[in-house]
Amino acid sequence: MRVSTAMIFGNGLASMQRQSAQLLHTQQQAASGRRMLTPADDPVASARALEVGQAKNTNALYQTNQKTAAEALAQQESLLASVGELMHGVRTLAVQGGGGSLNEADRRSIASELRQRFEQLVGFANAADGNGLYLFSGFMGGTKPFSGSVAAGVAYAGDDGQRLQQVSASRQLAVSDSGNEIFMRIRNGNGSFVTSAAAGNAGSGVIDGGAVTDPARWNAPGNGKDFSIRFAVDNSSMPPQTTYDIIDNASGNSLLTGAAPGPAPLPRVFQPDQAIVLKSQGGEPAFDFGAQLVITGHPANGDRFEIDASTSQSMFETLGRLIGALEGSTGTSAGRTLLANRIGAALTDIDQAQDNLLRVRATVGARLNEIDSLANAGEALDLNYAQTLSRLQDVDYAEAITRLTQQQFYLEAAQKTYASVSGLSLFNYV
Repeated sequence: MRVSTAMIFGNGLASMQRQSAQLLHTQQQAASGRRMLTPADDPVASARALEVGQAKNTNALYQTNQKTAAEALAQQESLLASVGELMHGVRTLAVQGGGGSLNEADRRSIASELRQRFEQLVGFANAADGNGLYLFSGFMGGTKPFSGSVAAGVAYAGDDGQRLQQVSASRQLAVSDSGNEIFMRIRNGNGSFVTSAAAGNAGSGVIDGGAVTDPARWNAPGNGKDFSIRFAVDNSSMPPQTTYDIIDNASGNSLLTGAAPGPAPLPRVFQPDQAIVLKSQGGEPAFDFGAQLVITGHPANGDRFEIDASTSQSMFETLGRLIGALEGSTGTSAGRTLLANRIGAALTDIDQAQDNLLRVRATVGARLNEIDSLANAGEALDLNYAQTLSRLQDVDYAEAITRLTQQQFYLEAAQKTYASVSGLSLFNYV
């Protein structure tokens, strides 16, 4: 084989260029910290790194959404806590307004303060977030949800929607609650039925909120949930005897006799502070509606109390009725009794509103806890993605520096041999 001078020079140059390219590639790896400078360096690892990188970016987006959701829920929880404190103050004022030592001017002063609380409650219900969206208007974030007054009542202009945030690949979390559920759809009375005293009652009887003793019987199909308790007083006996009847308003018949209500004396003898049960006793026709109530004081002849199924009543209506009761109170004995019944009903309704607030706050707290769990899982997942990307992409500095030293040695050897070979000439031996 004939080895020409041109071949010697060409091969030597190609060798040095190859060694220089390898040295430069290793130098770039060490400088950038990346093992793969181009996909050609490791096609399989490059494709895998692309997938992991995309998953890592998606996880980062979910983490951002989790923070946004947590901020929205924390703001809502703070507002609901403020509403709870406001309703607690309203309850305190209601108890104070029912005190026997107050005169009518004192009660009107309390009613004036309650009007301020009413406006404050409307303000809380119309709260907006940092983006100007109303918190409690459902999907209609740009619509002011509540408007009205004590006299006209408050109307809701939002909807029942809950705004959702994608907080993980498989989870959308509600970051708002409808104002209907928080402020409007609250069961009045004890949640199953509501008791009330007729406005024309002349006695001192005051009815409590009652209680359901057997939910299955109370909710049975045959229960019309509409009853009246009528009283009669026989002043000819000593002491005067008070009797009562329980009327099924749907049929107009007495539950205690099974026939139309009769004249006094009525079927049952009344004892103050003793439970009146909606259940047959002694020789009465069989019935059991699983409920009872207590009437204190002494009802007068002809006094009447009502039992009706619970309906939805807003916080605003509850507060408005309390204000009306205090502002309309009179100093007469019948007026004081009517006020006591209305304040008792208001206290029961306030308790229902507070229970509803606690229920909503519990759901908000559960969602915040879920976000915390998702955030912890997201952080762990992000760390796993980072470790995987590091294994796929990052250079091993010990190996790279060793290889760089070796390649530098190879290049120096190629340069020295090239210099030696290129200096050969036959004329040196002639």
